[in-house]
Amino acid sequence: MRCLPPRTLRGQLTAGLVTLLALACLVVGITTALALRGFLMGRLDEQLSASGGRFAASLEHEAEPDADNRPDTRGQAEATFGARLLNGTVTQAAVVDEATDRPLHLTLRDRRVLAEVPVDGSGHSIRLSTLGGYRLTAVHGDDQDILITGLPLHPVEETVHRLEAVEAVLFGAALVVTGIVGALWVRISLRPLQRVTAQAAEVAGLPLASGEVAMPEPLPDTDPRTEVGQVGTALNHMLGRVEDALIRRQASEERLRHFAADASHELRTPVANIRGHAELALRRHGPVPAEVRHALERIDAESQRMTRLVDDLLLLARLDAGRPLEHEPVDLTLLILNATEDARAAGPGHRWLLDLPEEPVTVAGDAHRLQQAIANLLANARTHTPPGTEVTIALTTEPANVSVSVSDNGPGIPEEIQPEVFGRFVRADHARSRSTGSTGLGLAIVHAVITAHGGTATVTSRPGHTNFRLTLPN
Repeated sequence: MRCLPPRTLRGQLTAGLVTLLALACLVVGITTALALRGFLMGRLDEQLSASGGRFAASLEHEAEPDADNRPDTRGQAEATFGARLLNGTVTQAAVVDEATDRPLHLTLRDRRVLAEVPVDGSGHSIRLSTLGGYRLTAVHGDDQDILITGLPLHPVEETVHRLEAVEAVLFGAALVVTGIVGALWVRISLRPLQRVTAQAAEVAGLPLASGEVAMPEPLPDTDPRTEVGQVGTALNHMLGRVEDALIRRQASEERLRHFAADASHELRTPVANIRGHAELALRRHGPVPAEVRHALERIDAESQRMTRLVDDLLLLARLDAGRPLEHEPVDLTLLILNATEDARAAGPGHRWLLDLPEEPVTVAGDAHRLQQAIANLLANARTHTPPGTEVTIALTTEPANVSVSVSDNGPGIPEEIQPEVFGRFVRADHARSRSTGSTGLGLAIVHAVITAHGGTATVTSRPGHTNFRLTLPN
């Protein structure tokens, strides 16, 4: 499994701090180990120089059985190695063992390695298969031979390894402590940034699309000398400008809402007068020219359409203003049955199907407005689908809500219209005749009524299937 780098700023800073410390510890560890090894090697070379090669020189006379000619091991450290080479061949080799010399049986490789030691009086590190690592020095003897003296590298290597082990433990503990303390320090240092993030998330969750919006309080302690403080200051300025824009937008919406309500209210009387005069003229006894009758009929039809438009605009203005609705038990099953009967009468060419539960379903709300919302959905299905279309009205209950869906197998809603289908004066067919009396506000009223009841209105559509779904709290 590949180890992924941390994604959060806190994790990256902590990881960077620990990584830098680990690199520093590695450099210090390697440097101290090399320095100690060099120092110990120098001491070993000094010991070899101080020995004077006496043990190797005594090997020149080892063949003689005389006691006076035995190898000189006096003052030699234990495990001191000595060898004599004549014409490039090892003739004698021994090692000091408990103040005595111990003859060695060297392998062919060891003999070749000893023969390759430079005769320069300097120390050289080699590894013998029979003894291990040794530090050797070679000098010329009195009998045209070469004398080699050596000391074991094991004490040096053991000391260096011990230092490496101690450093590994100490540096490991330092990395763990630094990681914990560094994470806490970074977390404390980033608290102002966390407050900025929390406030940005709070603002992102506010419903900024419409209505009055309460912006959060500005961030405190925005020190412009720090990067986080600069971010906080910029966020405060941005939120202040957003709040000003929202206040101006809200004031503009309020003015427009009041204008729509006042205009709709004022238009109701003259429109009613026009309708009354048109109806009175149509009831006049006696011959009326056909052109005049047709004009009066058109005036009556258009005045009726204008009346519906004014009523719809006034209703939307009142809903936008937050006018309280009635909150009483409403039998949704009965509302759907009544609305379907009206739809059958208005659209006998459609097939109207019901899918209702056996028991009546009741919700709390405004019966008149809910009846209007369901009737608008059925009228929308009747108006925008051809005769013979099958329209199904279904009612389902869930633990937390109740859903009313109106589905049809008509041509569907164009995809580019679907996001705005609940908008005002949105028309799916821009070229259709207005003889149907549609104002383009039916679905907007549906959405406003359901939203005022704390529910949601959604639509899904494709050729051959369109579904409007109203969800109300249970």
